[in-house]
Amino acid sequence: RLMPELPKFDDENLKSYGDEEEELALSPPAALMSTLTTQELLLENILECIPVGEFAVIQPLSDEFCLVLGYLLTWKLILAFFKAASSQLRVLYSQYLRRTKSLNKLLYHLFRLMPENPIFSGPTSEAPNKDTKTFFTEELHLDVK
Repeated sequence: RLMPELPKFDDENLKSYGDEEEELALSPPAALMSTLTTQELLLENILECIPVGEFAVIQPLSDEFCLVLGYLLTWKLILAFFKAASSQLRVLYSQYLRRTKSLNKLLYHLFRLMPENPIFSGPTSEAPNKDTKTFFTEELHLDVK
């Protein structure tokens, strides 16, 4: 709920960023980026022996699973933050992510975490039919119990 409110504070200070000659960049919230940096290092240690194109098998409820989930949820917060920002702020934030190579690292991690066969085996919202259901075609309902 808080993430969409945060870009308003940077929007007020946006005018002070316009007079420099170098390529401008503005960090998303420092606490969020600090958490992301730590998670990137830990995730790289977990996935270091897995090349892109192959996928890592992460056991549910293991320490690695919790780390990967935290990493992906951190990115979800960053994307919510971006969505609420003005287009000028998005440019500055994206420059920061480009400089820190965080977006490159996200894609690198995703291609090693993505399952080879993303077939969805859980309950679906429709009656079963002949079409194969995947994680990309079905809406997931994540209820915390």
